[in-house]
Amino acid sequence: MTGITIPSPTGPGPAAAAPVGAAELHRWRGLAPGRARRLLDIAVSLSALAVAGVPMLALMVLIRLDSRGPALFRQPRVGQGERVFTLLKLRTMRLDQGGPEITARRDPRVTRIGRLLRKTSLDELPQMVNVLRGDMTLVGPRPETPALAVAYPPACRWVFAYRPGLTGAAQVRLRDTDVLGLSGGSVEAYLRLVVPARSRVEARYLALPSLPATFAVLVDTVRYLLGLEVRRRG
Repeated sequence: MTGITIPSPTGPGPAAAAPVGAAELHRWRGLAPGRARRLLDIAVSLSALAVAGVPMLALMVLIRLDSRGPALFRQPRVGQGERVFTLLKLRTMRLDQGGPEITARRDPRVTRIGRLLRKTSLDELPQMVNVLRGDMTLVGPRPETPALAVAYPPACRWVFAYRPGLTGAAQVRLRDTDVLGLSGGSVEAYLRLVVPARSRVEARYLALPSLPATFAVLVDTVRYLLGLEVRRRG
C-alpha cells in the first residue's frame, strides 16, 4: 500500500496531504465525521431502529422461510482509516453458491425475498446498528470488502480515510449502470471504470461535508428510494 491522499477542502479532487504508509495504517484513525454529523447519526439511527425494529424482525422471519441460513448477513468491510469492521445486512443471497465480490444484474445467488429487499434497500436496515456504533455514518463513501479495497486504483485509495456511509453522494447520484451500461460488468471493469467515477463524485461532498450537504444527499436518497428522478453526476 502506497499511502492515502485526502481531498482538499478547497477543491473537488484529491490534493497532496499527509500520506499514510502501510506500516502505520494500523495506528491511523482516519477522518471521523464532525460533532454535528455524529449527533445526526445517533439521532437518526436510534429513531430508525425504534420504528423499524418490529418490521425488521418480520423480514428476518421471511428470510429464514425463503432459504436456508441465518437472516443476518455479516461481512468484513473496510472502515475509517482502513480499519476493518463487521457490516450487518439482511441476507439476500443463498449461502451455498459462491461468486464474485460484486453482484451482477439478475444474479442467480439472490433469493426471491432478496430481490425485493435489494430493490427497496430494506436489506440495509441493520446497518443502522453500524451507524449507531460509529462503524459507519449516514453519508459517506461505499464500504468495500477488503478484497476489493486492496485492488483499488492508487489514486482512489484516499476514500478509505473516511468513515463509510449508509448512503453516499456517489451511491445515489452515480449508479454503476451510468458507467457500465445495463449489461453490468466484471470486477475488473468495476475497479477500472466505476471506482474512479464514484471517487470524483464522493470528493465533491467530502471536500466540505457540511450538514446542508449531508441533508442534500439524504434527500436524494429518499427520492431514489421513491423512484423519483435524482440528478446524475459523473
